[in-house]
Amino acid sequence: MFHILPRTLPTACAVLLFFAAASAAAAQERGRLTGRVLDSAGTSAAGVGGVTVVAVNQVSTKSYRARTKPDGTYSLQLPAGAYRVRLEAPFKASFDSKGKYGPFALPRGEALENVDVEPSRDTTLDITLAKKEGATREITPPASKGDENRPNGYAGASGVKTEAPTRSDRVPVRDRWRIGFPEYSRYGSVAGGRDIMFRRGSALNPYDQSILKGDYPVFGQHLFMILSATSFTAVQQQRTPTPSNVSSARPGSAEFFGKPEVLALDQVLQFSFEMFGGDSTFKPRQWAIKISPTFSLPNYVRAREQGVINIDPRRGTSRTDWHFSLEDAFAEVKLEDVNANYDAVSLRVGIQPFVSDFRGFIFTDNNLGARLFGAFRNNRYQFNLAYFAQLEKDTNSGLNRFDRRQQNVYVANLYKQDFLAKGYTAQLSFHFNDDRRSIQFDRNGFQVRPAVVGDARPHSIKVGYLGFSGDGHIGKLNLTNSYYFALGTDSRNPIAGRQTRIKAHMAAAETSMDKDYQRFRASFFFASGDKDPTDNKATGFDSILDDPNFVGGQFSFWNRVGIPLAGTAVGLVQPLSLLPSLRSSKTQGQANFVNPGILIGNLGYDLELTQRIKAVFNFNYLRFHRTEPLEYLLFQNHIRHDIGEDLSVGVAYRPRLINNITLNFGAAMLKPGKGFRDIFTDSTRNCPPNVRSFCTPDNTVIDPSKPLYALFGSVRFSF
Repeated sequence: MFHILPRTLPTACAVLLFFAAASAAAAQERGRLTGRVLDSAGTSAAGVGGVTVVAVNQVSTKSYRARTKPDGTYSLQLPAGAYRVRLEAPFKASFDSKGKYGPFALPRGEALENVDVEPSRDTTLDITLAKKEGATREITPPASKGDENRPNGYAGASGVKTEAPTRSDRVPVRDRWRIGFPEYSRYGSVAGGRDIMFRRGSALNPYDQSILKGDYPVFGQHLFMILSATSFTAVQQQRTPTPSNVSSARPGSAEFFGKPEVLALDQVLQFSFEMFGGDSTFKPRQWAIKISPTFSLPNYVRAREQGVINIDPRRGTSRTDWHFSLEDAFAEVKLEDVNANYDAVSLRVGIQPFVSDFRGFIFTDNNLGARLFGAFRNNRYQFNLAYFAQLEKDTNSGLNRFDRRQQNVYVANLYKQDFLAKGYTAQLSFHFNDDRRSIQFDRNGFQVRPAVVGDARPHSIKVGYLGFSGDGHIGKLNLTNSYYFALGTDSRNPIAGRQTRIKAHMAAAETSMDKDYQRFRASFFFASGDKDPTDNKATGFDSILDDPNFVGGQFSFWNRVGIPLAGTAVGLVQPLSLLPSLRSSKTQGQANFVNPGILIGNLGYDLELTQRIKAVFNFNYLRFHRTEPLEYLLFQNHIRHDIGEDLSVGVAYRPRLINNITLNFGAAMLKPGKGFRDIFTDSTRNCPPNVRSFCTPDNTVIDPSKPLYALFGSVRFSF
């Protein structure tokens, strides 16, 4: 026993010291709430004893109680945090709505919220008893009258009349959207960072609820309004092969190619007004109207060669213009609820946006039309039946004009969620393009319909597209796939010089896998080409109006930059397209199914550097499927298939963590392959005497000191 004592005593001391330290640490995390409970008049020097004060922690909901002494004083040792203070029955407190109880405290009649208790400090709170029954009492006004119970966000004035309360413990609320929430801290201390879940908002803060964004009704309980504005600014500097002509900007120049650089600036402002009836996002809208006036001002282009921006060389090498358009102008009505789970069928008529598949391979546009759409089987199935009577497009801005084009587009598609595997959505679709014969010159004086190549007579195109697409994930693997078969007729294809029967294919697939903040991508794209440009079979694939987000999307050189085909009035590829369609214009020209087709292989890497910054890297290898249409147009014996390698990098930056402010920057470069050099130089040696500046001394590749590139940036502000 005496041998154990020397060991036990130090151990006991250590335990006592541990508990003492723990108690001291706990004491430092506690504060004290003190004060007095006064009579109903609040003027008596003596307090009221025997009253129980209750403090409830607003985060943990744990209650703490203390009984007042005969002089009315009380004291509560509390963990630091925000508390709701009241009196236990039969006593009731009275907190004046205009009283000063602390920097964050909110009077709620018989209770006081957001009473801040800080560590190792005393918080003093004197409580006045409520007047006895039968006496005149202060009545809390309803929320719609603008007291401390007003709703969060920028709610505006209520359109619903609410009667005044008749009892202190009940406040009638007839406006279901404008119910107030207490302003309190999520993590305890309201002074520590003011991390408040429910707070008052302003009309200009996009983070807050607002009557301007459709969060609160403007009239009654079911009429909402959305006001929005968008500013989009894009700048691009590019270098592509630019043909020269007899009116060259450099007098005395006899070179086949002119100076290749082009600088473009586009500023678009859009204002949108939308009203709808219903219950906000809780179920489909009963009806809606929307109008979006859009301005392109200015649209500026500066080239270094004549004939690029206007057919008239007297217009010089720069252009500044503007355009007004309506990109949205539609009315929508819900026709019927399919079931009790808010599956519905609706009809939308007017100028409206529409993307016909997951990646925009066939038809992407804002245009005049009618669309019947809806869902069934608890939203597992969605469908669209759409008809578009196409408006003409402005040449330079790409926005709508107010005159009709002789073209109709019909689309029907059906989506099924969780097809074969959960998380994978499948789509069946049918498109029909009825593009009738017409003659059209663009704003710059160039003829776009029919294309000035081969037999340039007006012709009509009637072609249908049958497609199957999918998007989603199967386990950890993200998957996107599409296949389309085009079938129809061209009454007189300008390259073939005769009527042609259209049979063409397109296939695309992308797989990716996410690992933490990284995404690894691999994809391919195939569009069939035409092997005989003079027969009556057109097997080169072309779309209606595509805008594909694929194999690099907007950051890819081939997809972003339009490349003119030297010696012709058509383009090898149009801006924001993957298809070497040999069209005169993507937006104003007609589809052409006598083209070389293409095969693209892509490797991509996406990196979320921070929550605000995302970097996108892409490598594309491009190859023509067939080259016979190019050989026929350019009168060359042999053009090889290799287009080249497309390398690009892009950065997307969201400084406010939301899409109200977004900045995109990118750089892309095309390293030309043998086939590309065959087209734009010479098919035998790729280096004739008149284009020496594009060639290296060994006469094998285009000079790397003059790369084909695109540098671009855009800024979008949305409200």
